[in-house]
Amino acid sequence: MAIEIPTPQALRELSEQVDKQIESFPSRNINEFGFDPWGYSPQWVKPVMMTMAVIYKYWFRVEATGLENLPSGRMIVIGNHAGNTFAWDGAMAGTATVLEANPPRPLRGMAEFYLPTIPYFNVLMHRLGSIVGRPENARRLLEADEALMVFPEGRHGFVKTYAKRYQLQRFGQGFMRLALATNSPIVPMAIVGSEEQSPGIATSKVLAKLVGAPDFPITPTFPWLGPLGMIPFPAKFHIRFGAPLRFQGDPDEDDAKLAVKVEKVKDAIRRMLNGILKKRKSIWT
Repeated sequence: MAIEIPTPQALRELSEQVDKQIESFPSRNINEFGFDPWGYSPQWVKPVMMTMAVIYKYWFRVEATGLENLPSGRMIVIGNHAGNTFAWDGAMAGTATVLEANPPRPLRGMAEFYLPTIPYFNVLMHRLGSIVGRPENARRLLEADEALMVFPEGRHGFVKTYAKRYQLQRFGQGFMRLALATNSPIVPMAIVGSEEQSPGIATSKVLAKLVGAPDFPITPTFPWLGPLGMIPFPAKFHIRFGAPLRFQGDPDEDDAKLAVKVEKVKDAIRRMLNGILKKRKSIWT
């Protein structure tokens, strides 16, 4: 494992790349105060994206493939979820589509209902483009030809022990109903590295209740080291975007019929995960 230290020149070039990519985003409905209807702000995005770009290139050393599969216009990107202490999977996927997609495609994250209750973070998430994961919010974004990123496993995928790594948990069906209602293609996404950057040992319902969270993960470093315990291990990330999947049908059809379509998306992600894991020789390289 080799962690490269960026030179000042490399950081300047990366900053210029980030600015150029953000400036070439598809036109958004930005008001006179610099925000879109959901609170997104390009001025907030630039410094945060620069930080994420450094982590992307020099800490996780992300290899992103399949970016040519991203369609223009509306789409729903569906991926496997992990993280325990922070959603680095979503952050790195969103960085990949900004830094490396041509044209750059910002992804709008769908946040768990708990996240907007966290002081300060609730403002930051909206400024960076994420929204509360309500169907009406998602539908409005898709009708505006935005790109959504959804992790249908939810907290069951995010907070799980290392023994269950890369084992897909139950998928919610909401994303499929949205895709059918808005005629949106679904792009399956596989992320490898997210399970190792903060491997889960256990979860504590007692601690979760104390802080008012749905779950409380315990990792080799968290909560033992306090905030420092949230620093991820430098596991190498591999992100693969698959070919778009299109589905037809009634968005209000019963769960059993919808489950067949959801399983096709899940199978596509599982195949990509297995392919990446089979080729990977080390979690660090």
